[in-house]
Amino acid sequence: MHLLVVRHGVAEERETWAPKDDALRPLTDDGKKKMKEAAKGLRALVPRIDVLATSPLTRAKQTATILAKAYDKGEPVLVDALAPGQRAPALLPWLRTQATQKTVAIVGHEPGLGSLVSWLAAGSERSFVELGKGGASLLDLGERIEAGDAMLFWLLRPSQLRSLG
Repeated sequence: MHLLVVRHGVAEERETWAPKDDALRPLTDDGKKKMKEAAKGLRALVPRIDVLATSPLTRAKQTATILAKAYDKGEPVLVDALAPGQRAPALLPWLRTQATQKTVAIVGHEPGLGSLVSWLAAGSERSFVELGKGGASLLDLGERIEAGDAMLFWLLRPSQLRSLG
């Protein structure tokens, strides 16, 4: 299985948004525009996804909706293990239920996504990668979905994805 890992696009500033609930913090208009451009680049690199899952937070759901439109997919699946504060192994049970899929895309947050990529590729939750807002990574999880067994194909900044679109 291939795993496309996407960080949510540029959202309203946390300080400006406070004291409102951070879970409701949306993408900015510019963030939506840039994410639509990045989604075109992602589609050029990864022409098809079979499943699209997202964190339940607004900014991630909005990013996933943009990806769903770019890929002609239905509503993204909400996966609580993609919410901020979750450890990388928390996603493993859900990922294993998707083992028959060829390409799974997930949308979430940093630093959790960097830890997930590091854990899947190197077996350590100590992150050695950081995804920029709207950035993405592609991994090959192989036949077994285990920590340290994945191969990191690429990690791209949002500007690189937009230039591909």
